[in-house]
Order: sequence, then structure tokens, then C-alpha cells
Amino acid sequence: MSQQQFVTGQRWVSDTEAELGLGIVLEVDERQLTLGFPAAGQRRTYALRSAPVSRVRYQVDEAVQHQDGTSITIREVLEQGLLLAYRGVTEEGEEQLIPEFELDSFVQFSTPRERLFSGQIDKYRHFSLRYQTLETMHQHRASPAYGLSGPRVQPLPHQLYIASEVARRPAPRVLLADEVGLGKTIEAGLILHQQLMTGRVRRALLVVPESLQHQWLVEMLRRFNLSFTLLDEERCQALMSLDDIDPSLLPEGEDIVIAEADDNPFESEQLILTSLEFLVGSPNRYQQAVDAGWDLLLVDEAHHLQWQGGEASPEYACIEGLSSVAAGLLLLTATPEQLGMESHFARLRLLDPERYHDLATFLSEQAGYAALNEQVQQLLAARDADTPHWPADLEAELSHWLSNDALQRLKREAEESPVAALDSAIHQLLDRHGTGRVLFRNTRASVSGFPQRCLHRHELDIDEQLLALSERPLREQLQPESFWQDETGEDWWLVDPRVAWLTEFLKSRRGHKVLVICANADSAQSLELYLRLRKGVASAVFHEGLSLLERDRSAAYFADGEMGAQVLICSEIGSEGRNFQFAQDLVLFDLPLNPDLLEQRIGRLDRIGQQGDVNIHVPFYPDTAQERLMMWYHEGLDAFERTCAIGRALYDAQESRLLAALVDSDSSAFEALLDDTRAKADALREQLQAGRDRLLELNSCQPDRVAPLVSALQEQDHDPTLADYLERVLNAFGVDQEEHSEKAWVIHPSEHMRVPHFPGLIEDGMTITFDRNLALSREDIHYLSWEHPLVHGAQEMIAHSEFGNTALATIKLPPLKPGTLLVEALFVLHCPAPTELQLDRYLPESVLRVLIDPKGKDLSQVLSVEKLDELLQKVPRPSAQDLVRHARPQLSAMMDQAEALVGPRQQALVDDALAAASRTLSAEKERLEALAEVNPNVRRHEIEALGEQRDQAESYLRRAQLRLDAVRVIMTV
Repeated sequence: MSQQQFVTGQRWVSDTEAELGLGIVLEVDERQLTLGFPAAGQRRTYALRSAPVSRVRYQVDEAVQHQDGTSITIREVLEQGLLLAYRGVTEEGEEQLIPEFELDSFVQFSTPRERLFSGQIDKYRHFSLRYQTLETMHQHRASPAYGLSGPRVQPLPHQLYIASEVARRPAPRVLLADEVGLGKTIEAGLILHQQLMTGRVRRALLVVPESLQHQWLVEMLRRFNLSFTLLDEERCQALMSLDDIDPSLLPEGEDIVIAEADDNPFESEQLILTSLEFLVGSPNRYQQAVDAGWDLLLVDEAHHLQWQGGEASPEYACIEGLSSVAAGLLLLTATPEQLGMESHFARLRLLDPERYHDLATFLSEQAGYAALNEQVQQLLAARDADTPHWPADLEAELSHWLSNDALQRLKREAEESPVAALDSAIHQLLDRHGTGRVLFRNTRASVSGFPQRCLHRHELDIDEQLLALSERPLREQLQPESFWQDETGEDWWLVDPRVAWLTEFLKSRRGHKVLVICANADSAQSLELYLRLRKGVASAVFHEGLSLLERDRSAAYFADGEMGAQVLICSEIGSEGRNFQFAQDLVLFDLPLNPDLLEQRIGRLDRIGQQGDVNIHVPFYPDTAQERLMMWYHEGLDAFERTCAIGRALYDAQESRLLAALVDSDSSAFEALLDDTRAKADALREQLQAGRDRLLELNSCQPDRVAPLVSALQEQDHDPTLADYLERVLNAFGVDQEEHSEKAWVIHPSEHMRVPHFPGLIEDGMTITFDRNLALSREDIHYLSWEHPLVHGAQEMIAHSEFGNTALATIKLPPLKPGTLLVEALFVLHCPAPTELQLDRYLPESVLRVLIDPKGKDLSQVLSVEKLDELLQKVPRPSAQDLVRHARPQLSAMMDQAEALVGPRQQALVDDALAAASRTLSAEKERLEALAEVNPNVRRHEIEALGEQRDQAESYLRRAQLRLDAVRVIMTV
């Protein structure tokens, strides 16, 4: 084929920037070509031999438009040298001639027909990549794991059950109250992530204690790929561009500051994180937060919200105001009833003030559930007996909770399968009664998988200096770095016996990962430098003074099992939000006074997924506050070897007495305190155990109901499709990739990418893995799933652009004569609808594919896309454009045949989708209506929302239309 010839005035279109519209040749010489694109006000200069442009030649019967807006239907195409002119008639029937250089430049070639016949032909493998994209998008969106498979978390049944149960509700309002270490943050993140993915939530506000802001920020980003904007006063002012504000004027000058601002900083982003202290202390900022409106409000440490005798604390009033304007509400607390039933009622009142309006009524209801709790326990015992049996003696009691019809059905079912009948009875009781729909609580007693904790006490000898230390203030006794500096005049790490002990301890534990936590960053840095530079220990440091990237590197170095650090030295704050359950040795270089901080330290290792016992090592000086505090924790609270939910309450009750006893030289006061603490701790534990709502715990995790979801996640985790797919995508778009290790890649932008910015790809590159276990142990590596922004963004970019929607290739097929044309067409059922309806769940197919020969016969069942990819051969673009130009009438007719072939299938697809939507949504609506008759915790809003969702789904599905999405021409050779 001869090379394309260019002359000034010809119209061409860019193959790589079709959005620029119709281009016109401005200049051409022996080496370069310059096109102007009037519609975009741009010009491009290309190398003449490799210009990525296609000649635009309209055909008879097509409509074109003059620059002045006049439209004609072409009747004849005239060639004047190398230029074209189009003769046609206007709508009024007048004849007009339009030279191609006078054509309107505001033209877009986006449909497969337009792009194919304008010469914009993609690679044939891009066509199959588009097909795979459409297929996998549909499969994932129709999966029960949609929205829950992407986060970097373990697929734990109790967390997945709560997340799936809550996330599928419209505007959920629940209290998440799992015990410490069971993952309330993960449950909340899963719920939020799923609601964002499905479109039910667009704007969310996260309110946490000031001390936990960074932890939540990191957790949401690293585990869920959710980037929150942290708002404090400084950030608010920066967003509002009020550079002349002096922060010292606040809060006195707050009214003036806010009055001068026109913008609401809480409307600047979709996901906002702020502290409860900031909102309570800044009334005007609080009002802005209320005015911004939210789809979902998340509140951590909700037990700090006090409400007694109808009197609300400022914190409670703040959240009450926000919750009244937020559609959904998630409250998180590990101690739902620890502060008394009145406070517990107050939190439920935030969730649904109409339902929980009277404390006396609530207490009466709670007392009534004790009998039901006992009956459920008896049903469980009958189910788990050596010979499962239906307990006929319970029928009278069960009749108070279940209808006679329901009881008779259960009895008949029990004749064939007692276990199934008992499971059904338990499920019905849990579903219909109690606070299980608004309150979820799992305990360590009901969830397995936790390690044992073992305390190892290491007494240190400091000889004559012991007396001097024991006379120092409490803070110096607990963190004696300054004591050693003052006593010896040397750097503390050279003389402190704890450092010498730690050095020898690390030698004895070679090959074992050791996490060391101390109170402040300065001590952590000094200790790490000494170990690394003076003792040659492979070590890393982790503290709040490091940047996020530096922390990542330290965590990654520590996590590396072969060449990594043996020890990671953390400060108190620096250890927040990170889990190191691959290590089993924890050294508490000093002890915090706050029992919650002690639990948080141990919690870095004591997590579900820990493979061994957690060894807690405490070096201490005898006869000092260090030893007494350790004894109070261990012998009084038993806080080292078991989780201690009662620790903070006892500390608050005994704070002044404890602080005095720790430094009192008279040991009798401490012994009395220790005995008193032990007795009160035992009493509190017994009280909590007796008050355990086992009915609630059973309803917070139902393994049989969550098993299909866990299986679906496990299947995705072991499916190699994603890695293969992403490799094809990265190659197609010019993203560089290289192997990092056995299960990880390094990817980064290249100079030859098809797009200026690849979605979700960090400019400096990123290390990725598809292995969930590796991602859980290496937080510096990005965990890629079908829901990761990079994968999700790539799929959206392909599906919603022209990428791969035209192609041409050749094939050797002996049964067909050389020169035979085949047309492969992809059709999608186009159904624009709000994302939150999740209509993909009801569509049986996402893509209809046909492969027709010149006689209109469909060969798609004989030749799959995968099979064709093995047989097809590429065709140079100029040759492909010539072939399409000459065969245009035949190809156009064959595309019409393809549309006629799939047309009758449209109504069948719509009918199937309508039936599935009605079946699913109507059944759930009927279930909730039945529940609402016996369980007032079912909100009327939920039932109404389901009815509206069903009506909307049916309305949108009825308007669905099949649309040609892509076409590939295949010629036999």
C-alpha cells in the first residue's frame, strides 16, 4: 500500500486524542506534519512517517455540517486532487457543496461504527481486553463479596458477618461494640467501603478523639484505600484562604473569623475526619459540620458520650446534633454497658430517638430478654447434643416468641432434620427479638483464634543507685532516662542497665523478631542508634517524628523475614495503628500509667492471626515504682496475660491512691491497694460475665449465614485472573512493571503511556501484591484487588472510553475462503441508573457477543474470544483502513445483521432482570415487614427504602436497551 499523502486543507482525526475533534492539515514538509484542531484550540506536530492520524472521508447518505451550522445529507463525494468536497441537500431540500476544509470541527467519533469507518482502528488484542473488562466488571459487581473483598483485612467470619449485615441496609444506624482486639475499626471500615462502592454513601464524617486521629487516618488509607481529609482549625483556615487570621484570636475571635468566610470547609471533600474535642470547643465549626450534611457519621469511643437523667454532656449534644442530620450512624465502643444501662440507653437513643425514647421501657424490655436468652441456650444444647432432638418441653415458652404456624412448621421439619429445625428456630428468635439489629457485640469468649499471653519479668540490679532512683518523682522512676543522665553525667543509654539487658536479650533471641516500645520518641531514637551503631544489631526505629514514608520503610524493614531488622524500637504514639503479629516477643522498655495504653501496646502483637504465643518482657528495677506498677497490672488487674476491659474503670476509681502508693516507701499501703484492686477486678469481671448478653453475641456472628461470603472471598484470593488481567492492562497502557519478589511487582509510569495519568498509579511508582497474606504482613506493599482504586479506575477508564471498541485482524480458517469477512460485535445492556441500586446483581449477562459470517450465521459458540486471540494476526493500520474503506457497505450490512440477531434477546434479558430484582427485593421487604410486627428495632425507613428501591430498579430496568459497544473485523487469509 502506498504511503498516505497529505496536503493543506485535508481533514484528519488523531488516533490517540480523538477528543480534539476534526483536525485540518496546516503544514506539511518532507519530515513533519502539523495539524490544527479548531474545536480544541490546539495544534499538533507529528513525524510524517509515523503520524498517529486517520483520514476522514464521509460517505454518501451520511450527514455533515458546515462551519456556519448548515447541515446536509451527502449525495456525492467529489475528489479535487487530494482534497474532498461533499455535495448534498439541506433539510429544506436545497443543494449545497461543502469543501472538506469548511467542515465543522466540533465532531466526535466515539461509537464503534463512527470510529471504524473514520479509520480509528485499535489493536485486536485491545478488543479482547475490553471484552474481558466488561465481563469481570459485571462478575464482580454481581458477587456477594462486592465492596467487601478489596480492603487489606483478614476474611474473619465475625467481622464479615457484621459488615455484610449492616452494609446492605440503606442508611444503617448501629452500635458496634466488639471487645478490644476483635476489630471494630475494621468492621466500620468494611461497612463504609461497601457503602461507598455501591453508591449508598457519598459523604462521610468520621469523629474520633484527638489522640486517635492519626491512627484512623492511617487505618482508613492503608486498609481501605479511603483518603480522609483531616480538619482542624489550621486546616479550616487554609481551605478558606484566610491567611491573615491569627490563631491566637480563637476562640474569642471565632465569630468574626467565621463571619468573614464564605466557604464551608466541611464541604471541601467527601470524606472528612475531625476530632470530637475540636467540634465541642468550636461552636461555629460545629455548626458548619451540621450544615454540611452527611450520608454517614462514624463516631469512635462512643462511651465518652455522657447522658444522665436527661442531661447531655457537651460531647453527647455535639454528636446528637450531627446524628440528626446524618442519614446513617455508626457508633463504636468496646464497653457498651460498662458505664451503666442508662449510658447504654443514651447511645441507643442516638441511633433511633423514636424507638429509644423512655429509659424505664427500655429496662423493662431488657429484663424480658433474659428468659428468651435461656430458651436459646437450651435450643443450642439440644442441637449440639450427641443425639440432636426437638425439645418438646420448650414449646410452651417458645409460643411467647413464635407464632403457632411457625412452631408447627418447625416441628414438622424436626421430624426429618432436628438440626436444621433447631438452627431455623434459633435464627428466627435472634432475628425477631432483642437489640440485635442495632447493636452488634462479639467477645473473645465467642470468637476463637487468639494467642496466649505470657509475662516474663526481668529484674535488674542497680546496686547503691537504687535508693536514689526510688526517691525520684514518679515520672522519672517510670522513665528513668534523665535520672541516669543526671547521676552519671554520661549519656543515659551507656549506663542504664535496661539497655545492657536489652542488648543481651536480643543476642539470646537471634532469629526472632522483637518489638520494643517505650514512652517517647527521643528515647526510641537514642536506643535504636546505640543498638545499631554500637552493638551491630539490625534495628529500625518508628516514631511520630518520622514521615509516613519513613515509617513505611521502617515497618517494611522489620517485616522482611530474610534481610530485615531483628528489632523495631517504637515510641508510644508511633506504634498506633500498626500491627506486627508476625512477631512474638514484645519488650515493654517502660510501663505506661494508663491501662488502655498498656492494652494498646500488647495489641500490636496480640491480634487474630498471631501464629504463636505473645511473650511480654518487662525489665524493671526492684523496690521502685516500676516494680509496683508492674505488680498492680499483673497481680491486681491481670492485665498482661488477659485482655483487661475493666482496667481504665479501676484506674479512674483508684488513681490518687495508686499514684501515692507507687512512690510511698511504706509497702503496706501498696499491699492494701493490691488486695483491694484484685477483689474489685474479680467482682467487675464476674459482673461483666453475668451480664453477657449471649443472645446478642449469637446474633453478632452467624457462621452458617456468612459462610458463602467467606467462600466467595477465598475463591477470589486464589483466582489468578486478576494478576493476568492487570498485566495485560499495564502493557496496553505503557505502564512499566518489574518483578519485586516472588509475589510482588514494582510498577511505575513510563514516558510512553497512552494516558497522561494512569488511575490510582502513584507518580513515584508503587510495589504491589495480589497475595492477601503478604499484604497483611507488609503494609508498605499495596494490596491489589478488583476493588483497589488502580484496578477499579483502569476498568472504568476502559469501559467508558473508546479503548478497543474497534479492531481488525486476519485469521487462517481453512473452511472459509480467503478474503471472507467476519464481524465480531459486543453488545451491552445499557441501563443508566443510580449506582446504589446495584442493578448488576439482577442482570444475567453483561455482554452479548456475536460473530457473524457474510450469510448472517453466528459462529460465536464455535470461536471464543480466547480461541480467536490465539489465531488472529495483526494488520498494519494503513492496510486496515484501506480494507474498511473498500468493504464499508458489506461491513455496515453485517453490523446491521448483528444488531438484528441480538435484538430479540433484549426483552428476555430485561424480563429475567425484572424477575430477579422483584424476587430479591420483595422477599427482603416482606421479611422486614414480618419482623417489624414483633421487633420494634426494625425501622420503618428500612422497609420504605426497600420498597422504593424495588420500584426504582424495575423502572430503570424496563428502560434498558442493548447498545453496540465494540466491533472487530476479521478477514480470512
